[in-house]
Amino acid sequence: MRRMAVAAILALSGCVSADARSQAAYPPGYLGIETRRLDDEMVNFRVAMRHAERGRQLEDYAACAAAQYALIRGHMFARHVRTTLDQSGAIGRADAVYLISATLPRGVATIDAETTVRDCGARGIPTV
Repeated sequence: MRRMAVAAILALSGCVSADARSQAAYPPGYLGIETRRLDDEMVNFRVAMRHAERGRQLEDYAACAAAQYALIRGHMFARHVRTTLDQSGAIGRADAVYLISATLPRGVATIDAETTVRDCGARGIPTV
């Protein structure tokens, strides 16, 4: 019984190691940010990544771009409106829209621009 438990643990740790090796072989690459101003407060961000881990990394990349853009425009906050994701082979793309504002906007999907930009820098995610 104990041998089976040890074998199961070793098998699982082997799977994790293989997955970690696979991730290291194809690290994510940030391919750029396209910014389009839709009006005074609404901005569209299109970002692209190579080997993005699911859609979350793309969404984070777009949020980092929105936070930096808000700061550049003298605003302290951004509110997420929508994001669409597309994957073509190893390249993932996100098309995100954010509202930027000087005061905390209504809604649950708001971000503090200064905190977000600082976090993005610590995580190695480029901004605008």
